[in-house]
Amino acid sequence: MRIDVIGRDVHITDDIRDHAEKRGEKLPKYFDGTQLVTFTITRKDSVNYSAECLVDVEGHEDFVSTADDANIKAAIDAATQKATRQLKDFKEKLKATR
Repeated sequence: MRIDVIGRDVHITDDIRDHAEKRGEKLPKYFDGTQLVTFTITRKDSVNYSAECLVDVEGHEDFVSTADDANIKAAIDAATQKATRQLKDFKEKLKATR
């Protein structure tokens, strides 16, 4: 599985990249078909940042979650939590149809 961290109007430091990669590594635990996780960090205004977490899985369209916060790491955490919930719900749907 590959994890990409992209910054738009934001310099991505090693600390931010490590934090995003650490959060992204946990997502395959919730769904085995995870192929790619892309975090896009954008400066929303002079204070807030937006983090988008795009999860590419087999056999389904990409899962997209976004979160805004003044702290980049908090925005990454919130977006990852939303993606986790989406993956859990998708896995439950698959179990229910079997």
